[in-house]
Amino acid sequence: MSAGDTAWILASSALVLLMTPGVAFFYGGLVRTKNVITTMLQVFAVILVVSIQWVVIGYTLAFGPDVHHVIGGLKFFMFHGVGAAVGAYSSTLPASVFGIFQLMFAIITPALIVGGLAERVKFSSFLVFIVLWSTIIYDPLAHWVWGQGGWLGKLGVLDFAGGTVVHISSGVAGLVAAIYLGKRAEHGSSSIKAHNVPFVVLGTALLWFGWFGFNAGSALAANGVSANAFLTTNTATAASALGWMLVEKLRTGHVTLVGASAGAVAGLVAITPAAGFVSPGSSIILGAVGGMICYYASTLMKAKLGYDDALDAFGGHGIGGTWGAIATGLFATTAVNSSGANGLFSGHPQQVLLQIVGVAATWVFSGLGSYVLLKVVDLIMGLRVTREEELLGLDYTLHKESAYPEQLSADDKAKIFGAEMAE
Repeated sequence: MSAGDTAWILASSALVLLMTPGVAFFYGGLVRTKNVITTMLQVFAVILVVSIQWVVIGYTLAFGPDVHHVIGGLKFFMFHGVGAAVGAYSSTLPASVFGIFQLMFAIITPALIVGGLAERVKFSSFLVFIVLWSTIIYDPLAHWVWGQGGWLGKLGVLDFAGGTVVHISSGVAGLVAAIYLGKRAEHGSSSIKAHNVPFVVLGTALLWFGWFGFNAGSALAANGVSANAFLTTNTATAASALGWMLVEKLRTGHVTLVGASAGAVAGLVAITPAAGFVSPGSSIILGAVGGMICYYASTLMKAKLGYDDALDAFGGHGIGGTWGAIATGLFATTAVNSSGANGLFSGHPQQVLLQIVGVAATWVFSGLGSYVLLKVVDLIMGLRVTREEELLGLDYTLHKESAYPEQLSADDKAKIFGAEMAE
């Protein structure tokens, strides 16, 4: 056991947890003033429910003893036996520290789905869907890729910190949710735009800061691979933001702060599966291409296909994660990480095919599974709010709160909070 490694992974766990409030600010800034509270509360509530779900059943399904290469057994139910002794996933960390670190990944993944279904979902139905999705989609997928005996890991698919497990799974789920729910009542109107750009930048800053724990911490040690992941994460993120800004300038004639922020997040997503396997030079190419691809996915592709992915969960995470996972098969090299594999540009083209298998499996599993879960929750509880609630705003109709109460008229206050508060 290593005190240094343990300290680094505990610190990394805190950094990754900070990312989820970062998502709340990022998404909260992108929605309209009438839906700030509900959007941020949805993200915050994911921290609460998944923190319990993980201890009770999530960890053991993801990292328990392998069952037929698809799921973990129930040995660690209620975190039983996950303590100070070294576990199966690291020779230098207490099993509890590994479990804590992975908890933070399990939290942020379903939180990202909020971007696809924002501004039109019942809060209670959302919570039930998140618990089901975490248990039935995220936990088995984490076992496939990272669990000992998981079939994608055994096949040789590389995913350093969650390109498939975190970003493709959540991005595809966000797309399915957006299509299933249908467009927002005011979709296409000029009223739908980011209401608070400083919130967006704050969220981006928190995500970028926390992502160093996300990627560098995934080395599970304070070592050279961790340092490489730290550097490639920062480099790819900067390159992606620049790539997004370049395309935005060429297409629209101007650069926006929201665009630069979205480009940075796209780079963070794209480098995630590759961070500990590629060189800093390769990360520049990977990030720049990722930013350009995600720009087109979040603008032209979305407009052409007509789905209402409200905050681009799919355009950023689904597409960015897909590119990053495939690019890992292009740029990976054992010169960076001897525990990885060589990619196409290091003489091993088969790795690209393996990465495509991992991408396809994640797309299909998350896509079909998310649809089924949405359908079940919808049939039992109903998913979408009424048109009247949506037009008035979910902050008021669901939570009786307002992010900016001083901006409300007396009539609005009376309608939302009641006559007494309006006075």
